[in-house]
Formats: sequence, C-alpha cells, structure tokens
Amino acid sequence: MLWMLLVFLLLSSMQQHYSCNALGNPQVPCLFVFGDSLSDNGNNNNLFTLAKTNYPPYGIDFPMGPTGRFTNGRNVIDILAQLLGFDDYIPPFANAKGEEILKGVNYASGGGGIRSETAQEQGDRISMDQQLENHQITVLEMNQMLGNHNKSAAEYLSKCIYVVAIGSNDYVNNYFLPQFFLTSRIYTPQQYAVVLNHQLSQQLTTLYKYGARKFAVYGLGALGSTPYERSSCGSGANASACVDNINNAVELFNDGLKTLVAQLNKNLINATFIFINSTGIASSSSSIASMVADVPCCKVMSVGGLCVPFGKPCSNRSQYLFWDGFHPTEILYELYAGRGYKAESPSDAYPFDITHLALL
Repeated sequence: MLWMLLVFLLLSSMQQHYSCNALGNPQVPCLFVFGDSLSDNGNNNNLFTLAKTNYPPYGIDFPMGPTGRFTNGRNVIDILAQLLGFDDYIPPFANAKGEEILKGVNYASGGGGIRSETAQEQGDRISMDQQLENHQITVLEMNQMLGNHNKSAAEYLSKCIYVVAIGSNDYVNNYFLPQFFLTSRIYTPQQYAVVLNHQLSQQLTTLYKYGARKFAVYGLGALGSTPYERSSCGSGANASACVDNINNAVELFNDGLKTLVAQLNKNLINATFIFINSTGIASSSSSIASMVADVPCCKVMSVGGLCVPFGKPCSNRSQYLFWDGFHPTEILYELYAGRGYKAESPSDAYPFDITHLALL
C-alpha cells in the first residue's frame, strides 16, 4: 500500500507538472529584464547607434531571423523565459504594448551600462538609469490595467522575477577605452569596482521602490577572454598579462557584486537577491572545454567586433563559444541560463538558484 501511494503521488506530481507546462502557465507571472547586449532583443533597432544587430547573419538560428539579438539564436533571457514556462519571448520595451506587458518587459540595450556615459562613442544606447525610467512607465500602465489599485499591482509585481545583467560595457566600452573615457585615470580597478557596485546598489534599490522583490543578478563573464579583447591584446609577450588585467578587474566587480547581494538581502525588507556566477559557470563546465573560444564564428568588423553585415558565418556553430567578437553563441547562453536556473554546483548561484527564487 505504501509503495502504491508513493507511485500515485509521483504520477500526480508529474501530471501536475506536465499540465502546467502544457497550459503554458509560467512559474512566475512576469519577467522583467535590465541589461546590455547580452540580453537586448530589439530595443536598439531604431536607435542611431553602432550597437545594433538587426541584420544577417545575426539570428541565423532564430525562428524570426535577425531581431536585434546579438547572437545566432536565442539569448540568455529567451532561454530563461522558456525554462520558467513562458510560452512567448519577453517583448522588448520598444515594441511592448497592451496586456502583453503583464508577462514582463525586456529593457536591455546594447551598449547600456551602469554609468550613463558608458559606450557614448557608439551613439545612442539606453543606460541603466534610463531603463529604470522606462520601467516606471510600464508600472504606471500596469497600475491602470489592474484597476488602479496600487495594492494589487504591488502584490503582482512582488511575485515577478527581475533579471539584471549589466556592467560589461562599463569595462570594455569605458574603463578599458582610455582614448574616450577618463575613468581608468581617475580610479584604480579596485576603486572602480566599488564605484560601479555602489551605483548599481542605488539602481537596484530604485527597482525595489517600484515594487520589485525577486532579483536575479548576473555577474560579468571573463571579458578579457572574448575574441575581440584577445585580439586587442595582441600576440606578443604581454598579451597574456593584458587579458589577465581585464579579467582581474572584472573579478573585483564580481566579488563586490556578490557582497552587495548579501547586503541587500539583509537591508531590504521582503526582498530576495541572488547572484549568478557567470565566470564560474563557464570556467567549470567540462561540456565547453574543447570548444573554439579564441575566435568568433562570424567574420567581424575591425571596429566594434560585430559581425560583418550579410557575411557567411561558420557552419559548425555548436562548436563555437563566441558568435562575434564579444557575444556568446546560443550554446554558451544555454549554459548561463541553464545553470543559473538550476545550479549544478554550489558556486553557480548565491545563496540559491533561480528555480528556488521562483518558488518564493
């Protein structure tokens, strides 16, 4: 009888899980996204900027072709949304309208940074501060849709997940571009990491004031190991030190970000923040150890590292970690999203993964 009861409970659980996915009921009511080109899904398409990718070969493996995603297929947010049970991709703020905003909005912008001046050499972009302003517009619209009852809107937003993945451009398109920016002359790497995390703390607190309670904050990847930065560092005797210099600076930021997550969990009532260890996930994964990591899949432009328009990319895309000079292929995004959603190692996420965040 006990055995039969266990089988019954197992089958019931499986049926419930299947029914939930079959009906398209997501694990959280909505997903909001803030970040840069690693998450952008079309917000830059109509901006006057070099940071746009709404042309082939981008999107070669995406059902809708080139959409403004900076990769060959799905990006990390697309995959996370699917893992969370959403039927459709989260719409970019530029196109989001009507009741679809109740499922969430993606505000991420290629070139966007924690600092407002970041990537200004590329033209228009939507900084984190501007993304927060755009989110405020969304919240006002949601209040109207939910009957102008602030309490119900607040309750609704408190159940949503807010993914924040930003800071890469504050390094590659600010600190390590001394010909355009002064930050590397003003701050040591340690000081700059502190300054960035302090500003990001204020921005996350602003989101909290707007009603956010569940935060998944992605750390930065090893930016010095991207094909564009490797190429910029050259192949001489100092190349390795150049790559390490960038990666060490990023590590300082990530260490501070993990500490910030712990502080915000302590200081903001009823809020939960988690840190996703992007660098650790990539460096500890045996599944990508033999893949091509030092050159991109597509032929890139000499300035900016994006794919040459209408160029022919590599055919074996599942064997490449990087699509262009900076951005991962879908295969690497699957790793970042998959292990952020369900950690395979205690170091993947702190204090726990997105699966547990969704259950809160």
